[in-house]
Amino acid sequence: MGPVTKYHGVREQLLDRLEVMAAGEQLPPERELSQSLGVSRMTLRRAIDDLVARGAVRRRPGSGVFALSPKLDPGLVASSFTADMRARGLRPGGRTLAFERRSAGARVGRRLRVSPTDRVVRVTRLRLADGEPMAIEELHVPDALVPGLEAADLQDASFYDLLRSRYGVRVVRGVQTIEPTVLDEDEARALDVPAHSPALQFERTSWGARDGEDVGVVEFVRSVYRGDRYQIRTELTVPAEGAP
Repeated sequence: MGPVTKYHGVREQLLDRLEVMAAGEQLPPERELSQSLGVSRMTLRRAIDDLVARGAVRRRPGSGVFALSPKLDPGLVASSFTADMRARGLRPGGRTLAFERRSAGARVGRRLRVSPTDRVVRVTRLRLADGEPMAIEELHVPDALVPGLEAADLQDASFYDLLRSRYGVRVVRGVQTIEPTVLDEDEARALDVPAHSPALQFERTSWGARDGEDVGVVEFVRSVYRGDRYQIRTELTVPAEGAP
């Protein structure tokens, strides 16, 4: 068996083991694992490095290698982070990193459909799932839409829930783009991963309504999600034979 084939075989055996392991459970020590798999420790380390990069395991220096829960794989639906995590049986959370009122500026003003000189609320939040950092979210909202909003209101709270319960506004549609990116040093530090780790960047503009009346754009959000803990799932339909 060639080195590449052997390495792939070890990786598949490790993935099989992980299928029956609980999140947080520790893999056997490297020496024991290499002997049971019948491979060199160098080959084993290469396979584990790949699993670390995939987000299947976490290596803790001085402690060992631990299984992680499967990547979150939401479908492309309009849902808040809080609702998404709850639907997956995870405890959503959030910590406000920055909160300010400022002029929109050209870029944010264009996304919110307001003048660059109009005031907006900008909130940067660290989003958590079962206490684990999952994403950094930068939310922009027209200040006139959310009078009295304070940083504490968004601590461990859903913006969509707050928008509906306090301001009577319901999000009715949105446009979202997704692209790969890498984390800068500050983002990586907040998400507890190495600098320049792969990530997914989401940019979303959402529209809302109050009592059935359109209120225009209610948010522009830029979020970066850890690439080792998050993936996108889509359901594909096959057109009928002969369809254009």
